Amino acid sequence: MFNLLKSWLKNSLMAILLVTIFLGISTAAWTPSSSAALPAGNAITDGRSLLRYALPINNEPVRQLQASLEDISNQLRANRRWSAISKDLSKASRSLDQSSKILASVPEERQPQAEAWIKELQSGVNNLQELVKVKDKEKIQAERNKLLNIVNLLEESMVKEFPFEVPQDYSNLPQLKGRATVDIKTNKGNLTVVVDGYSAPVTAGNFVDLVQRGFYNGLEFTRSEESYFLQTGDPPGKDVGFIDPKTGKYRAIPLEILVQGDKAPTYGITLEDAGRYLDMPVLPFSSFGAVVMARPETQVNGASSQFFFFLFEPELTPAGRNLLDGRYAVFGYLTEGKEVLDILKAGDKIESATVVQGIENLVQPEAA
Repeated sequence: MFNLLKSWLKNSLMAILLVTIFLGISTAAWTPSSSAALPAGNAITDGRSLLRYALPINNEPVRQLQASLEDISNQLRANRRWSAISKDLSKASRSLDQSSKILASVPEERQPQAEAWIKELQSGVNNLQELVKVKDKEKIQAERNKLLNIVNLLEESMVKEFPFEVPQDYSNLPQLKGRATVDIKTNKGNLTVVVDGYSAPVTAGNFVDLVQRGFYNGLEFTRSEESYFLQTGDPPGKDVGFIDPKTGKYRAIPLEILVQGDKAPTYGITLEDAGRYLDMPVLPFSSFGAVVMARPETQVNGASSQFFFFLFEPELTPAGRNLLDGRYAVFGYLTEGKEVLDILKAGDKIESATVVQGIENLVQPEAA
């Protein structure tokens, strides 16, 4: 059984990726524009941005502020369109002028810190406006990144409670009721990932629990396909996943996908099988370094410890045009170490993985 499962885990992902390339590239050629299953506008390819948008908050001014600052990077890449950047900054300034509406979403005890962040953002936007006048691209990008980090803190301060109840069926599994940051030290350098329990509490909780146990320390990357994926998490021996020492059984993790607009994730079924072809996950495959649970193709609830980094290649797997969204569970994104992930191959090794932030959000199952 274990050998068969191991074979599935090794081969099914490649088969899906090959189909993804074929159908992904051809989508625009055969899909009528009126029913094309593509997201509106340009897909977001930055993991940090996707994590910001995935936060369970509903505050229009702060989202407008974020969008304006995010867009600056797009304009810098588009031949430094300075007038468009100036418009983005004007929009950001108008959003910050609505400080009372921003603070309305922040719990009272956090509002003093939020007010300080808003003042810092106002000053930073003014600085950016001056930098635009002298057209200093590098300083603009650096200041923009700094301000978005503050926006992230401001948005996180708006989250009052975990937004939904995980089904009782999964109460026997660890759950991450928030976010956690994990540093992964490899023989080629270090990676930092942020895993999102707001969107995938069971999947992220399983991963953080295994990191805490030291499960990934010393494991090799077992599968590597350039521009597609890099996989690890297969322990030595016949086992292909985590065997819980308390039960002696394989810990199986359900497929868990939160769709944009839904209040809670869908469990145990792909979006395709659910007939939700046009729906997009909150955590999509559109970013280099998406962190994804591997599973046997025919067993949606067969995941355990193996995961992969998706190596997004826009020319081969266009954002919003692949079949992986809704088929596998993304549960986080690479936030540091792109240059390291670029050079890692099968045979390289995880020397250690450590939870450096958010361990307090890990909820262990209650003893039976």
